Amino acid sequence: SNLIKHSKNIMAPISSKLALGAGCYWGTEKFIVKDFQKAFPGSIKDAKVGFMSPDPKAMENPTYRQVCSGSTGHVEVLWVELNDPATTFEPLVRFFFQFHDPTTANRQGNDEGTQYASVIFCEDDEQKKIAQKIKAEVQQLVDAGKIKYATGTVHTGIVSANPFYPAHEEHQAYLEKNPLGY
Repeated sequence: SNLIKHSKNIMAPISSKLALGAGCYWGTEKFIVKDFQKAFPGSIKDAKVGFMSPDPKAMENPTYRQVCSGSTGHVEVLWVELNDPATTFEPLVRFFFQFHDPTTANRQGNDEGTQYASVIFCEDDEQKKIAQKIKAEVQQLVDAGKIKYATGTVHTGIVSANPFYPAHEEHQAYLEKNPLGY
């Protein structure tokens, strides 16, 4: 008799941490910390705004001004730690594609520059696999005319996470402290 039955549905272990670039990090923070948690209460263990670069050799500890100059290669991101990534990573990535336009390379609204790139910084292969699957689904919906974005190509980068540099304290939870925005 088989004492241990293996299920094919058991997911590979998945990291609880990731970083998301979707334009200005204050908007990303609001959408994820406030709006995503309305749908998935208690899903976010920790979240901070800051900077991450797709280039592992990028300068260390860049300032906000340096990143805004567009010369460092860093992206404004929300670094997130999930309480239960097995159940919330995929919904979070799906939500990410809903609150910004992934077809505008290096811009969201009036914010333009490489620091506003659409990018998912993944901590492991399982995260990358899920993110790539969802990106492909979004592209199919765009191709079929079911979702309208500015252009027809989803530009979101799905890359390995690199060192995260938190922004200064006054930038954390900015829209909570300044409800009228920026």
